[in-house]
Amino acid sequence: MESTFSSPAEAALQREAGAAGLLTPPEDLDRVYELERVAGFVRDLECRRVALQFPDQLLGDAGAVAARLEGTTGSKMFILGDTAYGSCCVDVLGAEQAGAQALVHFGPACLSPPARPLPVAFVLGQRSVHLELCVKAFEAQNPDPKVPVVLLSEPGCAHALEALATLLRPQYLDLLVSSPALPLPVGSCRPEPEPLERFGRRFPLAPGRCLEEYGAFYVGGSEASADLDLDPDLSRLLLGWAPGQPFFTCCPDTGRTQDEGVRAGRLRARRHYLVERARDARVVGLLAGTLGVARHREALAHLRNLAQAAGKRSYVLALGRPTPPKLANFPEVDVFVLLACPLGALAPQPSGGFFRPVLAPCELEAACNPAWPPSGLAPHLTHYADLLPGSPFHVPLPPPDSELWDTPAVSLITGELRPPPAWKPSDDPGCLALTLRPQLELAESSPAALFLSSRSWQGLEPRLGQTPVTGAVSGRRGIAIAYENEGSS
Repeated sequence: MESTFSSPAEAALQREAGAAGLLTPPEDLDRVYELERVAGFVRDLECRRVALQFPDQLLGDAGAVAARLEGTTGSKMFILGDTAYGSCCVDVLGAEQAGAQALVHFGPACLSPPARPLPVAFVLGQRSVHLELCVKAFEAQNPDPKVPVVLLSEPGCAHALEALATLLRPQYLDLLVSSPALPLPVGSCRPEPEPLERFGRRFPLAPGRCLEEYGAFYVGGSEASADLDLDPDLSRLLLGWAPGQPFFTCCPDTGRTQDEGVRAGRLRARRHYLVERARDARVVGLLAGTLGVARHREALAHLRNLAQAAGKRSYVLALGRPTPPKLANFPEVDVFVLLACPLGALAPQPSGGFFRPVLAPCELEAACNPAWPPSGLAPHLTHYADLLPGSPFHVPLPPPDSELWDTPAVSLITGELRPPPAWKPSDDPGCLALTLRPQLELAESSPAALFLSSRSWQGLEPRLGQTPVTGAVSGRRGIAIAYENEGSS
């Protein structure tokens, strides 16, 4: 229990501190971080102050990269690290505090649009890919040359997909290559026809084709990665991909492939369980997991409206990155919903140390909106913007007098019958009418107050009038490890 909700004391004593040092050889910095392209981006915008955002695993190269860019561009560079939420999101707030006119994001990125307009350049990295081994792995898993397949990859391997497709196209006729959905340069025109954008990628589908017709071949990961440490980017692909289509992953170093059908089934089963937990919940905690992604305020209001329509009480919590010790301070909350970018909403799920389940916005939508399609027919949306009005996936709430609210439902976890939610819109004149009652009675109580009344310990007892009044006396002196009156022990 101690390791779940707090760090053991021995961990602080055994932790080794020190500088990370350079992670990349100096002669490879220009290639790995694409410094020539970044310098051109800074010169074209004529920026004098630029923010460089690095994830934790790349901070060892931050100083050398900033020094080289300052020497080639003459602009002042600011290094952003230790972001408040996730390193995959653009830290617009940190850039504004530094007075930066542009931002360069290094490392894996969710490619979510920022909440405030700011010129941003993304450097995803260039991981080495063994093309010959990947070609043999693709041919072994796809013996039929006419089968439709999409080439996917982790962000660091995206540069090699076109070269891999060039080696495969003489044999495979229906091959689709995805690309990261990077923001288009200023002044450029959108291509015609406009490609489909999903999962942070662009898919140049032919007219009349849909993505659900294609299988997937994903280049990325490593053989050392465990199942519990599944990458959030791969998780959203497995959850959102068509269940009837094959999905294979290939290690870019060894060419070893793996069928992800079983793992995708486990992820979907976990999501169905979370939806049931959300339906049984009475109190929902909405975690503000981002302040820099566009439309996060609108999404927060949408989730609060969902919880109210389903007869649930919701609380908004701004805690930064969610951790088990933080969320354990709110035992009255039944489930938490993390409002974050697509990668941030999936990041806490592999960890089993949370006191209460942590859901994505899509799970709360499926639990509280009776008009939402049933499990197996509804798509799993990894970005909260897909739930908002204006999205093709948006499903509005049915009116209060709809029969969908009165449909009986049985909990698959407790086996009990759920009562239908009773709610009225704010413009209903009936909700303003007062009904005379013979005596005063409590009509509604806060779930948090009910939870507190059920606890055996409810805090310090005031004991007013029962404690004698005494004068002030001198207290202890010194520090907590050794007070003056304790002596040596």
